[in-house]
Amino acid sequence: MSYDNSQMWRKILSYVLVGAVSAVIAFLLGTATNPDINYTSTGAFIDNEDKVDEVRELLKDNFMTPEEYKLHLENAKNEYEGIGVTVRQEKENGAFIIEKVESGGGAAVAGLQVGDAITHIEDVSVADMTTADGRNKIRGKKGSSVKLTCRRGTESFSVMVSRGPIAVDVASCQMVGKDIGLITIANFDDRCKTETVECIEELIKKGAKALIFDVRNNPGGYKHELVNILDYLLPEGVLFSSETYDGKKEQDKSDATCLKMPMAVLINKDSYSAAEFFAAALEEYQWAVTVGEPTTGKGYFQTNIDLEDGSAIHLSVGKYFTPKGVSLAEVGGIKPSIEIKLEEAVAKALAAGSLEPEQDPHVQAAVKALQEKLK
Repeated sequence: MSYDNSQMWRKILSYVLVGAVSAVIAFLLGTATNPDINYTSTGAFIDNEDKVDEVRELLKDNFMTPEEYKLHLENAKNEYEGIGVTVRQEKENGAFIIEKVESGGGAAVAGLQVGDAITHIEDVSVADMTTADGRNKIRGKKGSSVKLTCRRGTESFSVMVSRGPIAVDVASCQMVGKDIGLITIANFDDRCKTETVECIEELIKKGAKALIFDVRNNPGGYKHELVNILDYLLPEGVLFSSETYDGKKEQDKSDATCLKMPMAVLINKDSYSAAEFFAAALEEYQWAVTVGEPTTGKGYFQTNIDLEDGSAIHLSVGKYFTPKGVSLAEVGGIKPSIEIKLEEAVAKALAAGSLEPEQDPHVQAAVKALQEKLK
């Protein structure tokens, strides 16, 4: 989850990072003739090579290249310039299988469908490409086009697909019964609160008297989006707490205005960060029942330090807590009130976005639980 009040940390951590790197460089220069030893004032020597290696690894593990950081920022905005598809890579032949086609994007206009396999990009086989390689070749400036060769069943065909601005739907909704609405939240990045509230209002107009929030496979996002949604849903009280590693504590609170209706939250092992805290807060207020599979448990927050070349260092700077002060990292995540393990085929269909509510054991269990509350 991203930390909003990062301006101070960017400055402080920049100094710390620069100091650490400078110290390492100075050490390396000072011991160029014998880099394995460092003599102290007593004449004794210390083997510092392990420390230098550790710093190198920390920098490498927490470093984003300009390309990676640009993609990270694009994802956080829930918009990018491309053709409007989400893909996964087949293990057998490396083809990119289309899992989602954004409405209004170039792929949709060109007639590409979920399940189509992209085998070539600009006549170059994707067999030896990584997913990142393929994404970079497919994406591009609006107004340009990319040639894709695809396989649909046994048929192979080529198509020119135009690139343009793509706005990813953050929240989507549907009725899953006479009185129950289902809202799927893809992430907690930009527009999450706005689109989630729009979904809630739409479902209530359609007659929903109870709501299911689906945050399975949700990777999290911004703290302020999470807090704003919780404020809309929950009554007066603490919503969220954070503590930086230097001891600075903050609390986010809700006002008395809230939405009173039965609720359920669907979770799984890939409900991460803000998605976990969303479910935990609703459950701790006894506002919702949790359904699904245990989450992993993330309780730390990070900040990005921008570097001059467009790259960035991604560092952990503090801990997050639920309204009751629980660290999800320390307790190992959330164990749902109604736990149901999905079969492998069903889990794959869920990840691909092809699992209908009628065939979804988690949705059906939540519907049953809410129907009991509505009696």
